[in-house]
Amino acid sequence: MEIKEIYDTMVYGPAPESTAQAVEYLESHNRSFDLFIGGEWVKPASKKYMDSNNPSNKEFLAKIAAADDKDIDLAVKAANKALPEWVALGGFGRAKYLYAIARQIQKHSRLFAVLETLDNGKPIRETRDIDIPIAARHFYHHAGWAKLMETEFRDYEEIGVIGQIVPWNFPLMMLAWKVAPALALGNTIVLKPAEYTSLTSLLFAEICEKIGLPKGVVNIVTGLGNVAGSALVNHPDIQKVAFTGSTRVGKILRTNIAGSGKKISLELGGKSPFIVFEDADLDSAVEGIVDAIWFNQGQVCCAGSRLLIQESVSEKFYKKLRVRMDSLRIGDPMDKTVDMGSIVDKVQLKTIDDMVKLGVSEGCKMYQPKTALPENGWFYPPTLFTDVPTSAVIAQEEIFGPVLVAMTFRSHSEAVALANNTRYGLASSVWTENINLALDIAPKIKAGSVWINCTNQFDAAAGFGGYRESGFGREGGREGLYEYMKPKIAAEFTSKPVVPKAEKVKITEKSKNSLADIDRTTKMYIGGKQARPDGGYSTEIKNAFGNYIGEVSEGSRKDIRNAVEAAHAEKSWSGMTGHARAQVLYYIAENLAIRADEFADRIVEMTNQSLASAKEEVEQSIQRIYTYAAYADKYDGAAHSTVQRMVTLAMPEAVGVMGIICPEENPLLGFISTVIPAIAMGNRVVVVPSEKHPLSATDFYQILETSDVPAGTVNIVTGPKEELAGDLAKHYNVEGIWYFGTKEGSKNIELLATDSMKRSWVNFGKYRNWLNPAHGEGQEFLRNATEIKNIWIPYGA
Repeated sequence: MEIKEIYDTMVYGPAPESTAQAVEYLESHNRSFDLFIGGEWVKPASKKYMDSNNPSNKEFLAKIAAADDKDIDLAVKAANKALPEWVALGGFGRAKYLYAIARQIQKHSRLFAVLETLDNGKPIRETRDIDIPIAARHFYHHAGWAKLMETEFRDYEEIGVIGQIVPWNFPLMMLAWKVAPALALGNTIVLKPAEYTSLTSLLFAEICEKIGLPKGVVNIVTGLGNVAGSALVNHPDIQKVAFTGSTRVGKILRTNIAGSGKKISLELGGKSPFIVFEDADLDSAVEGIVDAIWFNQGQVCCAGSRLLIQESVSEKFYKKLRVRMDSLRIGDPMDKTVDMGSIVDKVQLKTIDDMVKLGVSEGCKMYQPKTALPENGWFYPPTLFTDVPTSAVIAQEEIFGPVLVAMTFRSHSEAVALANNTRYGLASSVWTENINLALDIAPKIKAGSVWINCTNQFDAAAGFGGYRESGFGREGGREGLYEYMKPKIAAEFTSKPVVPKAEKVKITEKSKNSLADIDRTTKMYIGGKQARPDGGYSTEIKNAFGNYIGEVSEGSRKDIRNAVEAAHAEKSWSGMTGHARAQVLYYIAENLAIRADEFADRIVEMTNQSLASAKEEVEQSIQRIYTYAAYADKYDGAAHSTVQRMVTLAMPEAVGVMGIICPEENPLLGFISTVIPAIAMGNRVVVVPSEKHPLSATDFYQILETSDVPAGTVNIVTGPKEELAGDLAKHYNVEGIWYFGTKEGSKNIELLATDSMKRSWVNFGKYRNWLNPAHGEGQEFLRNATEIKNIWIPYGA
């Protein structure tokens, strides 16, 4: 072809990347890899191996060891053995190793990139320019946190042995996201790569060996998810599970470890909205779509798979998009000019094709370019669906392939409603030339990351993770570090509740008149009003010596439903500034102080503790309200220092509607210590107070009524604690739940919360001393009352 013709047609010639070094590497291992356990290469106990094949041409790459439960046990023991030495090494010592790992990844970056492309099928330019540099960046970044841990997180310590499971779509990058923070903070790890794509994890094991990383600190066990993965998650000596993968598997893992006390973080599926307003630069938005849904063939959890386009420019945009789709190059991923490589496996290819056929059968309009696909590999063309109703399966279900579904909107509010019309909440892109509009929309979208006029931006300094069925927890940034440490104070929690000593106390004449002589009907508090129980039952309340002191309403599932609806109907509280919420909290404290003697007498009546200790509980409650009033406008976010030309804002925002099951002990202080931090952060709550001693909570709603708290912000349902807790845990419109009770009750909450994937914070039967501020207040409560949203805003002319 003449040069003039090339300029006229802009046809690209091939630019193949050499595979010679990667092939040489595989051959040097006889194309067979064992397990990396305790710093040694160990043959699998089962003597079984799996084939790893190149998805772009179906060629055999290597045999990979298939670990079983015996291998997992060996790896966990090696990690446990290495743990004390790794912790004792200190932050500076660990930082040096993380730095060495980062340097080795950079020194061998081309080998990592080529090996990743051969194993995964994604274009070499993506592994070369995105995956490998981000992996190195994570180790550099967390080398810094290792050095700073002793000063920045002096009240925290390592968790212990961490079980980590990474997916096949970003094998090395996901490894780095998990391994770097875990090692930095003093943990040891057992990591299971995806069975399809284990090769770069095994190369990573070799560089750990090369730099002299202490044996057992990193263990790489390859194998099947339902064998090795299951054994890893369920091993009794694993203290935390970190998983990235499908929502279906995430639910299985959460169910498996419920009640075990293991910490868990889950980064799961997504159906991320890509919102284009009429004033957007449409050509730039089209290029954004290419990066959002056809990057890595759409096999990305945060892929912008739902295009929401303003109706006034929709047809113009679709026309531009189809033209761009026609020019996408699909082929050998080792060709540096290719836009899309191969799907990872024939099973995934069939899943994608089945979903596309379903979309056609649902009446959606499909467009695919007439690009020829390579015949010897698992390839699929870029696909666009228009005229898609919101109820369509392809609009709701994650396809995990190069398939874009498009819907239109008219108003800004409709755009937000469509964006949030999903059970996922991982990421979103907003395209507009109006920065005021962008920053108005971004906080309204239920997603962990919002990219403005850009997409798929990642960095070690910024957290990544989702809401709803996209999982919980964050990876990266300061917020991601908390997933790999625990408060030192937790070691002081006890296996039995800390309760004041009961004694025969003479109730004062004044108290008798105010508390005993008048038969009071104690109702629940829902939507700012006193409410009778739907079932019409009441429960007797007795003191520590079994004497009758009153009755409260016996709440039921219907009352929980009414309370959740009331909480969802209340919008103003979450929209208030932190300063405004602080003023209300100070007002609550003021009104409680005025009635301090009355509340102390009530505590004495219920618990038979001394009047002096009851007054101390009231005083501590007032102080605790002051603490969270102070935090209401001070627990704020940060502008992360990412390597991109971005202002990356980490914004704490309310979880939403939360269920709170209060501790039995300290009836007033336990209520205050759990409810107030949640509402200080803007949440609306449905509260189940102490079942034995609920009268402090039912008295407290009088304080709420006189303190400018908007109706529906706090809803109180009295009755059988465990039954009501279960109803809250199962409720799909409850977005987070706290439980302070028994070990068995904690397990039940985690099990019941799994289906909706709501965030849960339970105590596993370990009890706090609520009178001790180190136990009963602080930023741990605020972190569990908030989600971190990262908003990425590009800058520069």
